[in-house]
Amino acid sequence: MTQVAEAITRVHHAEWSRVVAGLARRFGDLDVAEDAAAEAFAVAVERWPVGGVPVNPGAWLTTVASRKALDRLRRESHRDTKQREAAMLSDEMAPGLGTAPGPVADDRLRLIFTCCHPALAIPARVALTLRMLGGLSVAEIASAFLVQETTMAQRITRAKAKIKAAHIPYRVPLAADIADRSAAVMTVLFLIFNEGYLASGGGDALRVDLTDEAIRLTRLVRELLPDDGEVAGLLALMLLTDARHRARVSATGELVTLSEQDRDLWDAGLIAEGSSLVRERIAAVAAGGPSPGRFQLLAAINAVHTAAASVDDTDWAQIRTLYDRLVLIDPSPVVALNRAVVIAEIDGAAAGLRIVDGLGEPLAAYHAFHATRADLLRRLSRREEAVAAYDLAIDLAGNVGERAYLRRRRDEVAGDA
Repeated sequence: MTQVAEAITRVHHAEWSRVVAGLARRFGDLDVAEDAAAEAFAVAVERWPVGGVPVNPGAWLTTVASRKALDRLRRESHRDTKQREAAMLSDEMAPGLGTAPGPVADDRLRLIFTCCHPALAIPARVALTLRMLGGLSVAEIASAFLVQETTMAQRITRAKAKIKAAHIPYRVPLAADIADRSAAVMTVLFLIFNEGYLASGGGDALRVDLTDEAIRLTRLVRELLPDDGEVAGLLALMLLTDARHRARVSATGELVTLSEQDRDLWDAGLIAEGSSLVRERIAAVAAGGPSPGRFQLLAAINAVHTAAASVDDTDWAQIRTLYDRLVLIDPSPVVALNRAVVIAEIDGAAAGLRIVDGLGEPLAAYHAFHATRADLLRRLSRREEAVAAYDLAIDLAGNVGERAYLRRRRDEVAGDA
């Protein structure tokens, strides 16, 4: 890849959501915003190799995208009113959008709240926002949802059509909307973070641009909802997870599992902040507050992991108790898979494998299911079955670093056979 191509990739990661969110605010149309942003990046691909990368590529893209959007709207006579165009040119709120930005001042966070409108089903809200703001491809979003790419493409198309028909982008969320939409917003932010922490595709094992942005936006949500326990739990979960990212990939680009990570590389500051939030929520529940939800329990699990000096020192019994509570409120097969890993640490690999084998149907297309099963089979010295499971996991994994890790483990097992 050339230096300019690398620059365009970096700028796409850094600026896509900002450009799309700014255009959506100005023009009040998701299709116009997304198409204009895509056209601007296409122009960059054409011009930057010849004229060089601009000093301020974000501003350059915004200017080009704005012109593209205006050109499109001018061609559509029903939108070409002098009032609307004047508002667009002066970067003011277009007529019909309201006179104030509402309680959410950040463009990107405001677009997330707008996409998470109650008129859309939650899976559609999450998928659309990941597409618009995460800059994720349809294939990447489909991977996060464990569905076929064609299914996800149809879901996003229907969501955009419904938004356009209902003029949803023109309804800037009001203060009363914030709490109602916060659950879907948190789900979106969590998926964006997860995509950054274990990219489903592309050449990078980690995408720090996505994890940083998810944390930034979650901090803003916490400012809006300071008393919401789940928002605090989500922020704690992200901080405690992100604290380990420097130890997560080896010098050769191979993913490093929790048990093999150099814990001296963990970020003590992020762990302290995340752990403080977990303690804050434990105190609030003890004082009679609402029972912890999914994100608070996941944050507590991560706090136990980060408090241990090594895997052997980990309080697996406490983690099991937390997973037992999590399963009651989130009985998904992925949570059951993660709980099985904990059971294997406490009761042995055979006990964990019995649970994992019962999850084969819902998780047949999930690489982590086969990777977990392969590891348990390896520990039970069932080598041929372990190799076959590793092969399935390698075929399904989209992350280059994870594939490298799985190939090494597979070769180790095959070499011993």
